Amino acid sequence: MWLYLAALLGLYFLCRWYRERQIVENLREKYVLITGCDSGFGNLLAKQLDVRGLRVLAACLTQQGAEQLRKATSERLQTVILDVTRTDSIAAATAWVKERVGDKGLWGLVNNAGVALPLVPNEWLTKDDFVRVLDVNLIGLIEVTLSFLPLVKRARGRVVNMASILGRLAFYGGGYCPSKYGVEAFSDSLRRELRPFGMKIAIVEPGYFRTPISDMQWERLPSAGRMHALTREILTTKPSTNLYLVTDCMEHALTSCHPRTRYSGGWDAQFFYIPLSYLPTALADWVLTWGWPRPAQAV
Repeated sequence: MWLYLAALLGLYFLCRWYRERQIVENLREKYVLITGCDSGFGNLLAKQLDVRGLRVLAACLTQQGAEQLRKATSERLQTVILDVTRTDSIAAATAWVKERVGDKGLWGLVNNAGVALPLVPNEWLTKDDFVRVLDVNLIGLIEVTLSFLPLVKRARGRVVNMASILGRLAFYGGGYCPSKYGVEAFSDSLRRELRPFGMKIAIVEPGYFRTPISDMQWERLPSAGRMHALTREILTTKPSTNLYLVTDCMEHALTSCHPRTRYSGGWDAQFFYIPLSYLPTALADWVLTWGWPRPAQAV
């Protein structure tokens, strides 16, 4: 009996492997817009897709970031300045993209722009601290998606949303976890709405990664607003620096004929945090808070 089960399981993974290796045709004719390309995942993905021959439209927050990216890529890649928290900036970027894609539409929209900090106890924060993060990670993502959706719909393309393992397990205080829970919910509802139109929505759930933008955000925090030493050690020394573990997931979601609904980027996400999210809440709470200082030890 166990032999039959093992054979069925092996056949399932073989079929899935074959199915996921089928690549979309005419990639060199397809346009992909990526937000947050100044650094980190967005910057690397833009370069990665440019090498694959796709027509990358890279949205950067700063002119400096756009110029540096253009110097490091081919002439196919084009840049646009986009602040996802401003409606006028989104409208201008939408008009710019529409001029370039024409009747072909937009094959891929990658909502990568985001901020993380402050990741501190909730009682240390104000409403504005939450709003700043939610405006970028959730409200900005939603407004960008709604603005570009007609162009993606025309191409029967894909939307790839950057979530997080912290969209499954709320590990820290602050606006980051609520924003990523919201990304998960918005993506799920959007996927079900657009399925009849032949469109695909993918969610990428990275584990802990160290990127230039996270380093800059950390350094900008006032010392009084930083977390205790244990959390700082996790944030600054434990994360992976192999960003390809995430950008490869994004690339697959854009280029595969049969993309997954969810991608777990990073070994910690796949083998620790995602399984942990399915455990009883009491057990998950104990695992996640083990080693935290108690009130009498707090500084």
